[in-house]
Amino acid sequence: MDSSSPAAFDLGSWSARQLARVEAALSEWVVADAPAGLGEAMRYAVLDGGKRLRPLLVLAAHEAVAGNAQAAMRAACSVELIHAYSLVHDDMPCMDNDVLRRGKPTVHVKFGEAQALLAGDALQALAFELLAPEGPGIEPRVQATLCRLLARAAGHAGMAGGQAIDLASVGRTLDEAQLREMHRRKTGSLLQGSVLMGAACGDAGAAAWTALADYGAALGLAFQVVDDILDVTADSATLGKTAGKDAAQDKPTYVSVLGLEGSRGFARDLLAQALDALARSGLADTQALHGLAMMVVNRDN
Repeated sequence: MDSSSPAAFDLGSWSARQLARVEAALSEWVVADAPAGLGEAMRYAVLDGGKRLRPLLVLAAHEAVAGNAQAAMRAACSVELIHAYSLVHDDMPCMDNDVLRRGKPTVHVKFGEAQALLAGDALQALAFELLAPEGPGIEPRVQATLCRLLARAAGHAGMAGGQAIDLASVGRTLDEAQLREMHRRKTGSLLQGSVLMGAACGDAGAAAWTALADYGAALGLAFQVVDDILDVTADSATLGKTAGKDAAQDKPTYVSVLGLEGSRGFARDLLAQALDALARSGLADTQALHGLAMMVVNRDN
């Protein structure tokens, strides 16, 4: 795959700095003293695990538009809380019934199904609370835009709708267009939403906004294609979750539809689309967004 990237930019160093800030903020905002052990389950679901790709996309897009730093950090954490809640619920027996996530037992295995359900509910609510703080630091217009973008990405038009299609598709044969629509909603919408939430923290302008939306759409789909590839090529220890579960559950994937080499080629095409969108955005500082796109397609977990 294309390995070119801006030579002066070190994605590893940039990511390490941003991740330290995100982790500290999440640890502060996801409190331990929620009633009856709920806080422990919430923190278990969120802290010390995962790639944090969605927060990194928020912060990278915020840098590209020179946006409000306070709004960007709250947006970064809120989108990670939505992602974490979705994983807690998706792993439950009524959905995917998985026992391993981020290299450790899933929340319902550790805390029981009822506590896992409540932890997911509480994380979802906290995500929106973070986007609407009291005080003068973030304009009400920006708060409202961030809430709208996150709700749209997470709801029936996005992640939840995609999960509904996924559950209804077990044992069915989908063509590539149907598979693309499912993953555009289930996975892609929250990744694209992360990019747009970062952009909403500043003034991107119409042309840049459209380009960033195109970048997020291509990147979101590429992420899922690579996930499908890794599900059949990597082991559980590397992935930090159960490998091979899609095939075991007879779920349609890009590998089942396009084949392994076809899926790898499609991932390369989507990377090219994402980088082309960045090139026409007209934004001066897209190095982090460029690096994250490369990382998504070339990752091994």
